[in-house]
Amino acid sequence: MNEELNAYLKKIKINKIKIIVFQLLIISLFIIIWQLLSDKNIINSFLCSSPKNVIKTVIKLYNDNNLFIHIWITLKEILISFILGSFIGIFIAAILWFNPFLSKVLDPYLTILNSLPKVALGPIIIIWAGANQNSIILMALLISVISTIIGVYTGFKHTNETSIKLLKSFNANKIQIFNKVVLPYNINTIVSAIKINLSMTFVGVIIGELLVSKEGLGYLINYGSQVFNTSLVMTGIILLAILTSILYFIILYIEKKLKNA
Repeated sequence: MNEELNAYLKKIKINKIKIIVFQLLIISLFIIIWQLLSDKNIINSFLCSSPKNVIKTVIKLYNDNNLFIHIWITLKEILISFILGSFIGIFIAAILWFNPFLSKVLDPYLTILNSLPKVALGPIIIIWAGANQNSIILMALLISVISTIIGVYTGFKHTNETSIKLLKSFNANKIQIFNKVVLPYNINTIVSAIKINLSMTFVGVIIGELLVSKEGLGYLINYGSQVFNTSLVMTGIILLAILTSILYFIILYIEKKLKNA
């Protein structure tokens, strides 16, 4: 029995290693092919840049003491927006679960707000909050909060009815039902909503930086496009991808700890 279990665990471990290897292989192949196409002039390096040019741009930003400033500005805006968006979204979803009447009243408004193009609200947000970091955070919250509310509330609403009825038979109140059944039952739903919230927050922050910021990775992308510096644009995009990956794996780590708790 122990041998079968060890063989099964070993198979799972090998499979995980294979996944990581293939993920790294895809990235490596993409970079190599990109550089080869640029070296052979199959693609225009002025329009598409190249890995070498991106590395040179990163080194230049570092030597000019601008690299970590731009990364930190964007990271700070993302963390503030992400934490606020997740907390507000889950909190409002809980309120809607506690109050079915209110959820029915707000349901069409949430759908309408979720379908609105938030970018179109950019000029109004700038007028309200000013052309500063506040408008960037507000833009990110508008994009992320509604989707978080809808995702988490949908999970709360579809919690196992049998478990809820069982607690009701013991005269449990709504708070006890929420704490003992609804919340534990929807851990995966909440984590999934948080993952989506992270991507939505990135979109919101970058849109905000494109509109008003004079610092940050969104600003680098915007400035690079204005001066036709595609290497700067690609550098900003790649740094954003790295930042996204780091935060995503942190969330995966937290998810794993919650499942094992």
